[in-house]
Amino acid sequence: ELGWTESVPYLDRAPSPLEFYREWVSPNKPCIIQNAISHWPALKKWTSAYLREVVGPKVVSVAVTPNGYADAVFQDRFVMPEERQMPFMDFLDIVEKKVTSPNVFYVQKQCSNLTEEFTELVCDVQPDIPWMSEALGKKPDAVNFWLGESAAVTSLHKDHYENLYCVISGEKHFLLHPPSDRPFIPYELYQPATYQVSEDGSFEIVDEKSADKVPWIPLDPLNPNLERYPEYAQAKPLQCTVKAGEMLYLPSLWFHHVQQSHGCIAVNYWYDMEYDLKYSYYQLLDSLTKAVEVL
Repeated sequence: ELGWTESVPYLDRAPSPLEFYREWVSPNKPCIIQNAISHWPALKKWTSAYLREVVGPKVVSVAVTPNGYADAVFQDRFVMPEERQMPFMDFLDIVEKKVTSPNVFYVQKQCSNLTEEFTELVCDVQPDIPWMSEALGKKPDAVNFWLGESAAVTSLHKDHYENLYCVISGEKHFLLHPPSDRPFIPYELYQPATYQVSEDGSFEIVDEKSADKVPWIPLDPLNPNLERYPEYAQAKPLQCTVKAGEMLYLPSLWFHHVQQSHGCIAVNYWYDMEYDLKYSYYQLLDSLTKAVEVL
């Protein structure tokens, strides 16, 4: 009713800045862009052998969980992963199954880890997406590098960023909800906690007692508990697969749940959103939803 299509449309080329802003950013609509990163050296160069040679012994941050769910609701807590510092080559050994582990490993640190931790790889991509930077009049706040196991899942959430998500190898599977689905998507407050490894190698969940409670979505959109959250039946998710060489434009405030093929490599660019009428509309919708829940 608000103009969303039943599938995410494809563009066969990178758009002009004006075209992209007018057709996609301003109406807050997602799309998959083909042939926008085909000139990147990373598409051919980023093999396991190359990554071992260029980054190999460097110690990087890796998110480790017992179940593949980092930053997700578990046992009535908002549980964050163990942030393990380890040589990148040891992480690759696990991804390539040269070393077995009962846990799930994912390079997913979202503080511009490409430019902060993986500086050796920056020259194989771009520091920004020129047509997006011109369209928005700004550079990205962060450029992130993602590599992990297929068991690593990103729980349903939203970001205050215009997101360009570029897949280098493998596939990413997105389930999306427009901001207008907010009334059907449950939020609850949770005690934040972190996975920590015990002496016997098992994980325990340790509360961050001094931290404020975190609002998060407890629902799994792949297997929703409609008895507990019946309103979700009215939501209208879009699903899409982003393949190697493709770029997803994920607009700000869109809810997204992400899965991936094993060993998938991706780079994403986070551009800060404009806190304009769209943001005010979302805040109003959020406030009204909370008010109705109290009644």
